[in-house]
Amino acid sequence: MRFLFVHGTGVRREGYDPLFELVARELTERSPAADVVPCYWGDDHGVTLAAGGASIPGFAGLPTASADPARVPAEAPADRVDGGWTLLLVDPLCELRVLAELPAEDEAFGAPGVRTPGEVVAGLLAELAGSPAAGGAAEAGELEELLAATVLAPRFAAALDRLAAAEEFAQACDRAFEPAAGAELTAATARALTAELLTLAGPAALCTADERDRLVLLLTDRLGGAARGPLGRAAGVLGRLGMRLGGQRLLERHRGALTAGATPALGDILRYQARGGPLRAFLADRIAAAPGPTVVIGHSLGGIALVDCLALAAARGEAPAGLRLLVTVGSQAPFLHELGALNGLEPGAALPAGFPAWLNVYDPGDVLGYRAAPVFPGDPRVTDHEVSSRQPFPYCHSAYFKLPALYDRIAAALDGAAPAAGPEPAGPVAAAPVAAAPPAVPRTGHAGDARAAG
Repeated sequence: MRFLFVHGTGVRREGYDPLFELVARELTERSPAADVVPCYWGDDHGVTLAAGGASIPGFAGLPTASADPARVPAEAPADRVDGGWTLLLVDPLCELRVLAELPAEDEAFGAPGVRTPGEVVAGLLAELAGSPAAGGAAEAGELEELLAATVLAPRFAAALDRLAAAEEFAQACDRAFEPAAGAELTAATARALTAELLTLAGPAALCTADERDRLVLLLTDRLGGAARGPLGRAAGVLGRLGMRLGGQRLLERHRGALTAGATPALGDILRYQARGGPLRAFLADRIAAAPGPTVVIGHSLGGIALVDCLALAAARGEAPAGLRLLVTVGSQAPFLHELGALNGLEPGAALPAGFPAWLNVYDPGDVLGYRAAPVFPGDPRVTDHEVSSRQPFPYCHSAYFKLPALYDRIAAALDGAAPAAGPEPAGPVAAAPVAAAPPAVPRTGHAGDARAAG
């Protein structure tokens, strides 16, 4: 069985390669004979700012590799994600800023040469500089493995530098004299460092909520503490920070960086809508490149282009031979069809004869993922399947590929089975496939899975 993996909008080579390796590993674990084939199109069919951003008012030019990335506020359903992380991913220093602004406790008299809890945390953070394995702790190996698995390792040194240099961190350390304040500072520092890592990586981070939380715990241990609960004092006043996160002046000041940072993702979509023919032709050639049973997997814009490509081919009576299954992941194709904006289908049209079986996987927290079955009612070829990484947007848009439920559902579809709809499991376990409902009625499967893969 050949599997063709088509990436989504904004992805370039450095992001595609680790993602493809992950997808290939998961598919071959379930089917050792699987031939997983890359289908990278970002360089040839993606966009760049041809004039270097000259059209953006007040923008001096594209940011360098060392510049701070744009941080775009993210929203996700409150019942599916930790609201505190939504705020941390907008402002990684928010909890430390609260601790820095709270009145300092009375300084305790200690023995000469004995460091305060705040000084201990600052020292341990400095020991992490350069390598997460510094200090030789037993958890160091797991921390390094987790950073590599989430594609966060290349950002570790930069995240440490940003946190260590932050005035908020220094001030919070200066106010931590008592052990309780030290434990609170340790937890806040671990969360801030994790948030810095995620914001530096952006949507390219392959990280589920469970992996994120485990990363916080490992960093907490490395920083000398074992605090696991919420930050009581900080949580009580975090609402005040909302006033600092918006405003017209902030928007104007960061407009250039925000625009340049959003260009690959937004620009790829706009370019495809205006001039999508070359990308569809490229996909058709890749699908037809080898005979035999084939599964095509398209993420985001890759799913849109595949739906268009296959619908146009089927309408011409040229459906690819051997195509067993189309899988779209976090795709906007159903929504575009509702708008009458798909290139491959007339507004309101049904899927043509010859269109393959279609498994559409979405996360309700992903604002770029949509349901397909209700848009094509009565079509037994179309099935939706719901998963959840419990990450806020935009991180959930890439976290699909860390969920075992995705690959289990693909395997079930190829076996002719489908998991039944039902409530999301309370813990991080994959839903086991069960017998399918009668095929004449399309339905939505549901399996929440926030486990780390591998």
